[in-house]
Amino acid sequence: MTLAAATNESLAEFSNGLIYSSMAVYTLAFLAHIAEWVFGSRSKVGRTAAALTSAAPAAAAAPAVRVTRQVGGTGVLEHPKVVTRAAAGQRDVPDGPGAAGGTVKGDLYGRIAVSLTALAFLVEAAGVITRALSVQRAPWGNMYEFSTTFSTVAVGAYLGFLLAKKNVRWIGLPLVTTVLLDLGIATTWLYTESDQLVPALHSYWLWIHVSTAIFCGAVFYLGFVATALYLFRDSYENKLATGGSPGSFARSVLERLPSAASLDKFAYRVNAAIFPLWTFTIIAGAIWAGDAWGRYWGWDAKEVWSFITWVAYASYLHARATAGWKGRKAAYIALVAFACFLFNYYGVNLFVNSLHGYAGV
Repeated sequence: MTLAAATNESLAEFSNGLIYSSMAVYTLAFLAHIAEWVFGSRSKVGRTAAALTSAAPAAAAAPAVRVTRQVGGTGVLEHPKVVTRAAAGQRDVPDGPGAAGGTVKGDLYGRIAVSLTALAFLVEAAGVITRALSVQRAPWGNMYEFSTTFSTVAVGAYLGFLLAKKNVRWIGLPLVTTVLLDLGIATTWLYTESDQLVPALHSYWLWIHVSTAIFCGAVFYLGFVATALYLFRDSYENKLATGGSPGSFARSVLERLPSAASLDKFAYRVNAAIFPLWTFTIIAGAIWAGDAWGRYWGWDAKEVWSFITWVAYASYLHARATAGWKGRKAAYIALVAFACFLFNYYGVNLFVNSLHGYAGV
């Protein structure tokens, strides 16, 4: 049987249509998220400023309130006031609403955005599954398939946190923006026709090793978003604590994020939770290399950068346990670690000669 005959072209074309359809729905979700932040910014929360001034010491010590309700007829939502200890222990400040839904209208657009994101996720997941059915193999045999699966898993992880009642709606806008960029690159520059793989990839390790790498990368991405926003929010809180006056963007956007301490804690927890699985990913790849190439480790570029990524995240976790490196210093290491993962994802495949490049982009 020829390779072409082993591919169901109709299913492959249907998969492409589903991916493009998901991009259209993600675009609507992006617009809804923008509307959420715009309408939500009309309500000035101001709890961080109150918590960091001596005139309102009780605000920083208030217990957590776990209810969300409409206040009177003002159309302003009262969100959970969660007070969290900062990583370095300098201050306690309340969380923002978690997204920009500071008004009833803003919250409505936020719910629409989440619903559209869930719909786009289902459509994209159907496209990934259909791609797999078209060739009767795992749908991550090249960079196009890896990219579509990666974005699907990232959105799935985000929706999973929402279903678990976690305050993560603030991830929605950067996530949808990144997914659109990822799918745009995948369909424009990385697209590869649906086809069979070279014999070395016909192994059950393709399901184990690559799937865990994709899942790890998706969760590392969520940790990256939290870390980047932590740095902005921490600067905002520091400016308020020293008597500064943040600009209108900071007041309307950064005030709505969880506190710097909450963002820092979220990033640490997801990175720490997924780090053992990344360790397993490298071990699984070594075992597969032993089966395919007759050696477990050959210092191939992909192997080297996977190890560099492991060292970077191990350094981050160690820094979090070291008193002088908590907070911003550790956050910078986390950003470097995710940059290493991205280079391993894109750079090695596109710019470096590697044994892992035999499947093409």
